[in-house]
Amino acid sequence: MSLSILVTGGAGFIGSHLVDTLLEFGHRVTVIDNFNEFYDPGIKRLNCRPHLEHENYRLINDDIRDRTAVDDCVEQGGFDEIIHLAAMAGVRPSLENPILYGDVNVMGTVNLLEACHKFGVKKFIFGSSSSVYGNNEKVPFAEDDPVDNPISPYAATKKAGELLVYTYHRLYDIKTACLRFFTVYGPRQRPEMAIHFFTDQIYHGREIPVFAGGKSRRDYTFVSDIVAGIMACHEHNFDYQVINLGRSDTVGLSDLIKKIELALDKTARIKIMPTQPGDVDQTFADIDKAKRLLEYYPQVSIDAGIEKFVTWFLERQEKR
Repeated sequence: MSLSILVTGGAGFIGSHLVDTLLEFGHRVTVIDNFNEFYDPGIKRLNCRPHLEHENYRLINDDIRDRTAVDDCVEQGGFDEIIHLAAMAGVRPSLENPILYGDVNVMGTVNLLEACHKFGVKKFIFGSSSSVYGNNEKVPFAEDDPVDNPISPYAATKKAGELLVYTYHRLYDIKTACLRFFTVYGPRQRPEMAIHFFTDQIYHGREIPVFAGGKSRRDYTFVSDIVAGIMACHEHNFDYQVINLGRSDTVGLSDLIKKIELALDKTARIKIMPTQPGDVDQTFADIDKAKRLLEYYPQVSIDAGIEKFVTWFLERQEKR
């Protein structure tokens, strides 16, 4: 059945991959994105260029902080569902500009939820983050673990978003789900994110800063597996759920760099740096709930994922 779906942040990394899939399934997709300058807006425009020719696609260049723009979009769209991925992302930048992060990630989410209430949108999927777990000592991280100790403004805004989603579910019977993404990577990844940044630096022979002695660990999850999890959630009508989407396989930073070196056939120039404020020691997803509720089984190993990413990266270098 074809549905009308609003994807916020749909020109970005994860959002544009999700739009690819939604259009393939025959849905009518509206994207709202403000093309901000957190990174080169031209990258986002390139992401959504293939969508512009599609008859079921509409792009709105607006900001979720603008309540009037959000209301107009939702009132006119007649949406069956909103998938909310728009956010100011990144742990370290949130320490430098916490007011902006609160404004976008909290107030922007309130604007969307309030529009759902006012205009009768009955399903809302929220893109949350593994950062809400902070430095959780229990691993792997499970959805019923306490998440009351975020260590960055970014993490705090994602926790706040989950609470808002739950509140609007209880008040207005909106079907909702919060999906906690674990360290997503793959083609179109933002240029400042670790795998993209390291690949670019190693390829060009530039030094890479390695924080915490390279001992941190992350649950790197390929973007197609994240999209598969979102789509599985889209196909269910949960009253309210919080669900981890990760690979449940942690990789040390030093090992990650070696994998990128191998894929590029180049050697990294490394500069050891101290631990950065706001960075967690590790992320590690317990995905038993996702398996049970969504039949979610990640398909792409870290080695295969790095190969896919590096192939995409090299193809982009050749086109420049």
